[in-house]
Order: sequence, then structure tokens, then C-alpha cells
Amino acid sequence: MTELEQWLAANGRFLGAQLDALRVRLERQAGTATQAAPTPRELVPQPSEPPEPKSWLSRLFGPRAEDVAAPPVLLAAPPAPGETKSSVIEPSPDDPPPALMVLARRLGLSEFERNTLFLCTSMELDTRMGALCARAQHDPSRPYPTFALALSLFDAPTWDVLSPERPLRDWLLVKINQPGAQPLIASALCADERIVAYIKGLNYLDDRLAPLVSPAGRAAAALPPSQTAVADTIAEHLQDRHRTAGPPAYQLLGSDGLSKLAIAQNVVERLGLSLYRLQADAIPTAAADFEIFARLWQRECVLLPIALYIDASEVDRAANAGVTASIQKFLRRGAGIVFLDTPEAWPDLGAGVLTVHAAKPTAQEQKAAWAVALGGEMGDLPTQLAAQFNFDTATIDAIARDADPHDAADAEAARHRVWDACIARARPVLDQLAQPIDAKASWDDLVLPATETALLHQIADQVAARMTVYDEFGFRDRMNRGLGISVLFAGESGCGKTMGAEVIANALRLALYRIDLSAVVSKFIGETEKNLRRLFDAAEDGGAILFFDEADALFGRRSEVKDSHDRYANIEINYLLQRMESYRGLAILATNMKSSMDQAFLRRLRFIVNFPFPGPDERKAIWQKVFPPRTPFEGLDFGKLARLNLTGGSIHNIALNAAFMAAHAKSPVTMPLVLDAARAEFRRYEKPVNEADFRQLASVGTKP
Repeated sequence: MTELEQWLAANGRFLGAQLDALRVRLERQAGTATQAAPTPRELVPQPSEPPEPKSWLSRLFGPRAEDVAAPPVLLAAPPAPGETKSSVIEPSPDDPPPALMVLARRLGLSEFERNTLFLCTSMELDTRMGALCARAQHDPSRPYPTFALALSLFDAPTWDVLSPERPLRDWLLVKINQPGAQPLIASALCADERIVAYIKGLNYLDDRLAPLVSPAGRAAAALPPSQTAVADTIAEHLQDRHRTAGPPAYQLLGSDGLSKLAIAQNVVERLGLSLYRLQADAIPTAAADFEIFARLWQRECVLLPIALYIDASEVDRAANAGVTASIQKFLRRGAGIVFLDTPEAWPDLGAGVLTVHAAKPTAQEQKAAWAVALGGEMGDLPTQLAAQFNFDTATIDAIARDADPHDAADAEAARHRVWDACIARARPVLDQLAQPIDAKASWDDLVLPATETALLHQIADQVAARMTVYDEFGFRDRMNRGLGISVLFAGESGCGKTMGAEVIANALRLALYRIDLSAVVSKFIGETEKNLRRLFDAAEDGGAILFFDEADALFGRRSEVKDSHDRYANIEINYLLQRMESYRGLAILATNMKSSMDQAFLRRLRFIVNFPFPGPDERKAIWQKVFPPRTPFEGLDFGKLARLNLTGGSIHNIALNAAFMAAHAKSPVTMPLVLDAARAEFRRYEKPVNEADFRQLASVGTKP
């Protein structure tokens, strides 16, 4: 028999003996009128002379049982004539303490309150108790326990058992059914279901709390040194919490929820606790519902070895004032060990709340984690992964396990599998707020002057070598901002800004996302900042390149504050300034209105690349590259076509439309078809069409 089985058996024997004793008391109470039951002689100190009979009033307002300098005793029936002291129920020193005694000690119940609770519990343990209660109260309409019955039935009764500040009502151990004007003392009592189960030997989380919280589980991996230091700080504070004011609560700051959760899991595992997770908006905001929730959780913290992790990472304090107030009030209640996950510090949380910063592992720690997770056969892949992506150790282990690089056909396939798994990790969040761009353009497709092309190569080289410069060369130790790379692509529409972003993304094998302003900008206060934070955080994790097309719409000049709309618009721009500066990835801003950009943004940009209107030589090169190799064409003079004053985007449109015309005519792409498509493009932009020039170009019939 296991230790648990032995305890359950002993607990069952104890409850059976208690029920027997309670039945005797009820039966003897039923045989009397209003006379109170005598006090068991074996359970109180015996005076030298027989005590005078005490009235019900003197017994009620006399000294409390806990004021008597005597060890606590269990419920027992008065010994009948001929019984010996051995027949009185007493705990065995060899048995572990029964659940009822543990509950009474943890919740601070007096002996009388404990007996009253057991009277209510007995209704769930013995179906005969209802009839006995009715007989003991000499009222067939009361087949249930009442405070009046308890006061007349048990020893050392105290009136404050009815007080809402005493444990029976404060801990919600009993429920009171008080219809109409019925006196409280005569109202039906019922033991709480969770408490009945505990006394019986079943200890589980209250089913009223179970739908609101979820088990956080155990930490999936060991913490890196930087996060271990944070966990050590919290653990030391817990050890010294008797010196601090307020409950042990911890506000975890930072953008990475998984890292903060891992730190909390590490702390509670050291203490032998189980961690439960609660979404902040699940905390009731109505006063009555909140009070029940808070009391139930406080009670569970006494009955179970648990701690709570409140996820408030998505809570906007201004827009969710009710949720914020409930969290603040809950923390002040002292409901066990609580961790609060917030991106930024919240004020007014109480003196006992310790605020700590919890960040992802450092780049070097991520590199070491990748090396362990992937094994020693991946060359410099751990360095490249740590440079481009930003994951916690649990995510690194999960990616390495799911990608299973050792099962690939060759080393290069294994590297690609892990790399693609890292990119895919951040896609779910990014796809909601941005539009993925399938980067197909390469350096050979790009037609720019040599200076601008060199700048694009320099941008790609800096992104690839970030870890070398920041960590190996030591620049990270001297920089607290600007670790990312922000770039402005300026030029007219169609001059190759999007293609330039595709070329860089393709060269680095990173995901490219065009920011959808309609999904980011919101009319609701605070929502735009929240969307931008989610966007930047997900992009940092997945190493994505953010492409802000028409950036002047989002990064424009701040205006003079004339009303609340101007004020909040400026707040959004200020947030963008700060977030762009702290972003550790590559952000590309594209605009055809450089003069409208806020000067504060321009000062923070590392590169500004101008995409000029293509000249004749550039246009000829674009015409030569615009048709795929498998496209049939004849009679095209690219030098003549370069005379058309068009951007690269317009040239691409003309080539595509001419190809559709050729497919419809079932012929190769010819000069007349290209010129027809060019006329349509000119008209689309309301540009004048000089037919003399077009006739001259149409006369060209030589092949290139």
C-alpha cells in the first residue's frame, strides 16, 4: 500500500469515527428540549469541584476555546454511562493528520468552527444526517444544519462564528441560504463542494477557477545565465519577503512572453509549486464577481502549492481601465505568489511588487543554444541563426527538434531546413499585420547606377555581419540603441524601390513583408501602438525585413496640436520613432515624397538610397531583362524602345501587356504589339502620345 493509500485509509477511518460521534450528539440533542448538550468531561480540564450548570447564554459568551491553554481536541460524543475514556475519539499519533485538521490549521478555524464545518460536511457524507438535524432542532421543516443547531450542539460555542470576517464565511467554506426575512441563525447551511472534497481527501483546483486558468506546465529547457540571474533575484526576494511590505508579487517587464514565463516556471519549480496562467481580461471586473474570484484564489493558495502568472501583455491600460483596476486590486489582496507579465511598468501596484526586466537570451547565449540543439556538425550556422533571429531557448530547442536537420539528405539541405523553420516561426503573427512578398528578384535583375547598387550591397553586408560587429568586435557593449538597420528608399513610383527590397531579402534568404497600413493603423486609441509593437516584435523574432511602402503616410511630419486627433497622431509617430530606433532587424521605408518625411526619422536612418528616374542606358538594360528567356519575341530594338521616357515599373507593365497580346494573336512579341501596349501605358498616366515618334519606332524591324 502506497503512502497516499495509507493516508486515505486513515482519513476515512477518522471521518467514520467523527460521523459516529456526531450522530450520537444529534440523537441526544433530539432527546432533549432546549437544554444544551453537556460538555464532555474528558475533553476539558476537570475542576476540583463539580462545576455549576452553565446557561446557554454563559456558554455562548464565555471564554473561547482557543483562549484555554489546552491542546485542540477532536469532535467526540459525550461518554455514556459505563463508557471509558478510551471510547472517546482521539487522533492517533502514528497516523498523518486528517484533512479536516489540516484544513482547520491552515485556514485558522477554532475548534467550534471546525465542528460546525464538519456538521455541514456530514450532510454530504451520510444521507441520514438530514433527518437527524430535523429531529435535533425539533422541526421537521429543517432537515439541514443551522448556526442555531451548532451553537446548541457543540462545546465552547462563540457567536462570532456568524461574522463574515471569521473563517467560515470569509473563506467561503459554507453557503448560507437565507430566504426573505428568515434569521441568519436559523438559515440552512451547506458546505462548499470544494471543501467537502478536500475533507474527503480529494485536493483539486476549484472548478469555478478551472475555466479561467490553465496549467503553465514545467520549463521546457534550462535558463541561460542572463535569465537565471533574474530568477535568482526573484528567489532571493521570496526568501526575504518577511522583511518586505505587501504580498509577494513580481512584475516582469519585456516584450517576450515566453522568456518571462520560463523565468516564472523556474522560480516556482525551486519552491515545489505549480504555476497557473491567467489572461488578464479573464479577471472579473464587477465588484461582487471579483470578490468571489479573489477569495477563491486566496483559498486555493492555502490548500494547494500553486502560483499565478497573469498575462497582461496585450492590455492597454488607458483603453481597459476596468481590467487594470482589477489587477491592481488583486495584487494588493496578497493572493499568494503572483507574476504579472507586462511590456512596460505599471504604477500603483503596491509596495510589495518587485519589478524586474526579463529579456530574451543574449545573442551569444542564443548562439550557444543553437550549437547544443543542432549538434556539432553545422559549421557556422549557429552564428548565422543567432545573428538573424531572436528566439528563447525553448523555441530554439523546438525548432531544432521539429526541423530534424540530421535527417536531411545533405548538410546544405539541413541548413535550409532549419533556416526555413526559423522564418516560418514568426509567420502567423506577421501575416495578420503585413503582406508577405515573394522575393524573386536577384542582383542581376536590378538596374541602378553604380553608387546606389553599392549602397544596396553594403546594406545586405551589414545585415549579414551584425553579430560579428556587435558581439565579437564589442560594439553592443557601447550601444544601447540603433542596433537595427533602418533604410530609406526614395524615388518616383516605379523606379525599383520594391525590387531593391526583394533583392536584399533574396540575397539574405529572409522573409520580406510589406506593411499593410489598414491592418496597423486603428481609430481606437492605443490600438495602433499595440499593433506596431506586435509587428516589430514578431519581425525581430523571425528575422523579417519590414518594407513600409508609401512610408510618408505613416512616418510623416508631426503636426501642430490643435485637437485630440492631432495629439494622438503625434503620439503614434513618437512611438514609431522609439520603436524604429530599438528595432534590431532591417526596416526599409519607401517613399516618393522624401520632403514630407519627419526629420527625426531621417536622422535615425543609417542609409538613404535614391532611386533616380532611369536614363536611356538604364532603360535599355531594363528592356533587355524584362522578358523572361522563354518568351518568344522578334524584331524588338531595345535601343529604340529606351527612347520612351518610362520608369522600370511602366516598362514591366508594357512587356506583360504585350505578352498577353501576343498570346491572344498566337504570335511572338513584336514591336507593334509593344508599342500598342506603350500607348496604353502613356494614356493610363495621362501622358501625351507623340504618334510621329511611335511611327518611327514601329518602322524598326531588325532583331536585337
